[in-house]
Amino acid sequence: MEPNQQNNKSNMPQQKPTRRLSPWRVLMAAVIVTVMMSGGIYVARGWRTSETVTVDPWYAPYVDVTATPRFPFEQIPETTAQNVVLSFIVSDPENACTPTWGGFFTVDEASNNLDLDRRIALYRQNGGEVSISFGGQLNNELAVHCADESALLTAYKTIIDRYQVSLVDFDIEGEGLLDKEATIRRAKVLAQLQDAKNKEDEALAIWLTLPVAPSGLTDAGHELIAEMLAQGVDIAGINVMAMNYGQSKDVTHSMAQASEMALIETHRQLGILYDQAGISLNDSTLWKKMGVTPMIGQNEFYQEIFTLVDAKTMNEYAFNKNIARISMWSLNRDVQCGGNYANLTIVSNSCSGVNQKEYEFSQILSKGYDGLMSKNANVKTTNDPIPTVIVDDPSSSPYPIWSEEGVYLKDTKIVWHGNVYQAKWWTKGDLPDNPVLQTWETPWQLLGPVLPGEEPVVLLTLPEGTYSEWSGTTIYTEGDRVLFDGIAFQAKWWTQGDSPAAASINPDSSPWLRLTQEQIKTMLEDGFAS
Repeated sequence: MEPNQQNNKSNMPQQKPTRRLSPWRVLMAAVIVTVMMSGGIYVARGWRTSETVTVDPWYAPYVDVTATPRFPFEQIPETTAQNVVLSFIVSDPENACTPTWGGFFTVDEASNNLDLDRRIALYRQNGGEVSISFGGQLNNELAVHCADESALLTAYKTIIDRYQVSLVDFDIEGEGLLDKEATIRRAKVLAQLQDAKNKEDEALAIWLTLPVAPSGLTDAGHELIAEMLAQGVDIAGINVMAMNYGQSKDVTHSMAQASEMALIETHRQLGILYDQAGISLNDSTLWKKMGVTPMIGQNEFYQEIFTLVDAKTMNEYAFNKNIARISMWSLNRDVQCGGNYANLTIVSNSCSGVNQKEYEFSQILSKGYDGLMSKNANVKTTNDPIPTVIVDDPSSSPYPIWSEEGVYLKDTKIVWHGNVYQAKWWTKGDLPDNPVLQTWETPWQLLGPVLPGEEPVVLLTLPEGTYSEWSGTTIYTEGDRVLFDGIAFQAKWWTQGDSPAAASINPDSSPWLRLTQEQIKTMLEDGFAS
């Protein structure tokens, strides 16, 4: 998360090909386009969640220990931050298995040159708590080049024991996230370390801080979490780096909106990863195993600015979802830049680049997050109770219940497992809640749950004979209207032999445009006037 190096790669999702329809499906689309509009009650297995985990939500900004000028975290008022995440422990450039602060100071050198041990003691004396973050963007997390698992275990233990922390954070990004050998090595060693702590009746909470896009975690992020779970690491939580989205962010979305999308998708992905590991967690528990960390003010992409308004929106969203943790990069930067800082679009180590009061981001982001990290360090992950089965009922569902035999056009909304989904393209037989890790793998977009009191939406249709049925041999010109399997379409230009079915697959190139509900309503009111 260091601001002095471009992070274009770590937060950018790998480009995935758009899902393509098989020739069989294209043929079926050209021949049959039907949407399930009604029918008997379809029993769909969903669930309602129960509260099984209690967390004390906490706020802990990152502090860049080696940044210049030195940041006096030990002197900040308790009302600003009673927890801090000190960063970053990385490999010594000369000896990969020796832990250092930022590659500059060993732990002894940090004590002598930075008075770090004494400053931590003072911070604790005033009621604060510290955790340690390993990794970051600029240097190598210890597991990347320390290939000796025994030496790696010693290195981690040295830091944990030296600073007497019960919570550690692993900020894994950049090339280190793509290193599969390091991923396996780190998971094995942390499982050993956590197991040893448990046998000593001591807590060790392990948080993973990972890059995301609005579409959620990257494939490498999935693999890292899956390996941790496979090795038996009890992950305290996944902290998403809500920053530096680059081209993955819609230019019309605010940073808070993009981050909410990232949180929703990461929450969904995390549930699948736990399921694959044989651990059943309900939605409520999953939110409590998540954290969010924005880069306040100016991000590394100059178009991206995380504002005070974004901070308020993010805090409210996190609080309402019971997200366990809010952090930020960084406490060093939670102040307005001085008049001598000329170019605010260049990220600074020591100011935010936006107009603000001192520690104003902290005051906003920490609202409702006044817990201490230590109170959450001994929370264990266990299977949630078997969920209650609910039934999707057309009489109370706002949209038709999904059917395996139904054919659904782009933008069609359906209900499945108590949730509303919308088709992203033409689809048939694709389960709406199929547990895919990346959104490009499914034609369905989850919109949210069916709300209490919702009633079926009445979809207007045109009577048979309102328009002639489409024919592949007829020539149509701009404005001509036809019925295709009961659905009304209008020609955008001259066409012959182009099936209206293709309009739902590639609407831009299709000569046909499906009439909207508003157009059909107007036509019915006007007596089917064309």
